[in-house]
Amino acid sequence: MGTTHTRSTSTEMPLTRPSGLLRRCLKTPIGIQSVIAVGLGALIGSLAPAAGEQMKLLGDVFLNLVQVVVLPLVFPLIVLGIARMESVKKVGRIAGKAILYFELVTTVILLIAVGLAKLTGIGKGAPVHGADAGDLNGLSQGIDFHELVLHAVPKNIFAAFGEGNLLGAIVFALLVGVAMAAIGEKSAPFAAVLESVAAVMFQVVGYVIRTAPLGVLGFISYDVAYYGFGNLRSLLGFIAVVYAGLAVVIGVLFPLIAAVYRIRYVELLRCVGGLAGIAFVTRSSESVLAPLMGRLEAFGVSRSTTSFVVPLGYSFNTDGSVLYQAAALVFLANAYGADTSLPALLLMVGVLVILSKGMAGVASASIVVLIAAGNSVGLPAEGIALLLGVDFVVDMARTGVNVIGNSLAAAVVDSSEKRREARRADHDSTRLPTAPEVTAPQKETAR
Repeated sequence: MGTTHTRSTSTEMPLTRPSGLLRRCLKTPIGIQSVIAVGLGALIGSLAPAAGEQMKLLGDVFLNLVQVVVLPLVFPLIVLGIARMESVKKVGRIAGKAILYFELVTTVILLIAVGLAKLTGIGKGAPVHGADAGDLNGLSQGIDFHELVLHAVPKNIFAAFGEGNLLGAIVFALLVGVAMAAIGEKSAPFAAVLESVAAVMFQVVGYVIRTAPLGVLGFISYDVAYYGFGNLRSLLGFIAVVYAGLAVVIGVLFPLIAAVYRIRYVELLRCVGGLAGIAFVTRSSESVLAPLMGRLEAFGVSRSTTSFVVPLGYSFNTDGSVLYQAAALVFLANAYGADTSLPALLLMVGVLVILSKGMAGVASASIVVLIAAGNSVGLPAEGIALLLGVDFVVDMARTGVNVIGNSLAAAVVDSSEKRREARRADHDSTRLPTAPEVTAPQKETAR
């Protein structure tokens, strides 16, 4: 009996080795897996372009999995976050702080981008006249603010969910959360259902994120095979200015903002850096929206603030995208010999401040805003077609910066709320009435 048992275990040992190797591979950090996928994708795209283009299917499947989960998770989190706030007044206050922050920071970023582009003189002598305007046929030539408002207030919330209308879902979640806060205890059963839905969706997100390296492999293979490296040489100056501007934003502007609000910026980067890397490679900030909110809660940002500010920032706080748009406008102005005086540059900044807030729900948003802004300042849309050849290179960086910028925005708003609550507590403690039995011993001590 003992011999038989020993033989069976010895013959089964080799069968367990592959599963152990697979288990070790799966335990490798997602960041390392993604880096390996980048290298493999670049090799496939350059050595076998036909196969590389077909690999895009992996990336599309990954993004579809992400988009399936985003709204079912974001909606209950926003509703619960608002319902748990003390009052509707606090909801309005947080929304006001977030929108004010978005406006101020994006304006500063636009000024940084225009300054860098003007200083370096990018675009002079660029071959914009040889650009193929046919590449822009599938894109809108402007932004309809009437449609934007209707997009934010959909007539059918189920249709909005089906279309992936994040802005419409935010508005509807705001209404539901306020209603739950108003009726109080009667909303407890519905809140319990939403809690359960959010917990299940968080688990699903964990499964989806594990497939991120496959999505990275698919996107890199396709990008290298389809776009190649031909246009990179003629537009290296533009790419360098965009990356330099994004580095200034991450390395100078964001740390200054974090220092003012006493936020541990380096620790915040460590917390969300891996997710920013996934967004960088996949060129989709939605791919990390759900886990980003979980990371920010672990960092110390309250759930009510995170679940409201982060989805709102995805629609109105695109720091990396506005920097790219400003640099691209100056590039085109220099290429066509247009006016780049200080008043003209300030006009560009003003136009982008307005148009960049209309990006929510617009397909190919950065390019669409760039076309609309170019038309507003008299630049032909044909030149933008030249930038499409390198758009995937700068799109990766601006998407990663968008993730970091929204993380910092949530931390800033939460820090502001905590400071307000601390000041309010101190103020209430100083206004407490002094009881007679407390003052008597003090007087005796004084004697």
